[in-house]
Amino acid sequence: MANHKVVCWMCGAEVKDPYVNLCPKCGGLLTVKMDLSEVSEMNPEDLRKTQIGVWRYAPFMPVDPANKVSIQEGGTPLYKTEALGAEVGVPNAYVKFEGLNPTGSFKDRGMTIGVSHAKELGAKIVGCASTGNTSAALSAYASKAGMKCAVFLPSGKVAMGKLAQALFFGAKVLSGGGDFDDALTLARKMSEEKKLYLLNSINPYRPEGQKSVLFEIWDQLGFKMPDRVILPVGNAANIWAVYKACMELKEIGWIDKIPKLTGIQAAGASPVAKAFEEGAMDFVPEGNPETVATAIRIGNPVSGKKALKAIYDTKGYATTVTDEEIIKAQLLLGRKEGVCVEPASAASVAGLKKLREQGVIDKDETVACICTGNGLKDPDTILANVPKPIPCQNSVKDVERILSEN
Repeated sequence: MANHKVVCWMCGAEVKDPYVNLCPKCGGLLTVKMDLSEVSEMNPEDLRKTQIGVWRYAPFMPVDPANKVSIQEGGTPLYKTEALGAEVGVPNAYVKFEGLNPTGSFKDRGMTIGVSHAKELGAKIVGCASTGNTSAALSAYASKAGMKCAVFLPSGKVAMGKLAQALFFGAKVLSGGGDFDDALTLARKMSEEKKLYLLNSINPYRPEGQKSVLFEIWDQLGFKMPDRVILPVGNAANIWAVYKACMELKEIGWIDKIPKLTGIQAAGASPVAKAFEEGAMDFVPEGNPETVATAIRIGNPVSGKKALKAIYDTKGYATTVTDEEIIKAQLLLGRKEGVCVEPASAASVAGLKKLREQGVIDKDETVACICTGNGLKDPDTILANVPKPIPCQNSVKDVERILSEN
């Protein structure tokens, strides 16, 4: 474990209380500042002595591996998507498929570090406000750690199917009154009173685990950086985590090229993309975000300002894609490459296609699209956009007739 401290992203003040999630001085988000002096004496090849996954990169993590709570997260495939690349005009296109993490999304990367840190603190209860992948991941890792897990829900606005994993893993799923902000407020009050350790995306340790996705892409490409990394942007912690990983690798002299970080938002939930279009350093929240890509249906992203910094600093880009473009990209990836992602994940592929058509992405670029979640997270959307089963007579001739049709 590298030495580290938790500091305010805005004013730089150090924060030592692990149950505080915002800067007491200015209200800014917190981030982990790593001391990488020992890591700089290593070689990248030294990392490969450990199985690929989040914990291969333990020297970059602010948690002692002795306290590791793991379900073998990370190590997800980086597919060279040749058929997709030919279709969109980017031959060197890759897809990093995060849907093959243990609970089916990239959130497992953050939770292995977050829950391991909770174990270090001696926490007995962890919690989050969530209706989706965050609750699924946290409840699984809490189960593995032998901790209680509380999931706080907004009232009357929850598709229970999304909570199946949280319920399955044994979380206490609590449905109170009010909206999501009310649920998060209650969860934060519990944290401030040290009744639980909060692992929503305002927690500074979660992005530390999430930055491992960039380490893996770099590792899987033979310790070479792609020219561009494209990510879906919802709450925006993931693009910040990737940026942080780039900065740490550069700090110790292991890389000299930073990929252009490119954020894609759904047209109906696009405060970061709108701010980028206007050249703004901050965003205006959207009151009623709406998109089929529910995992990025967020109007007031917690890490939105961080995302803009990541995009500007790397000479990256941000844009929007429509729900129709998202669904087409989801099907294109499935039909061309055999990879099934949820709609939010397909936003990165839709963004690749759109930005290549606009000339923002050059055909000679090496581009890695991060696809954050498994398509089986949202089977209803898939079923609504694919053909129905075909009625067939019980005869070879009728089957041949159907198979001969386009």
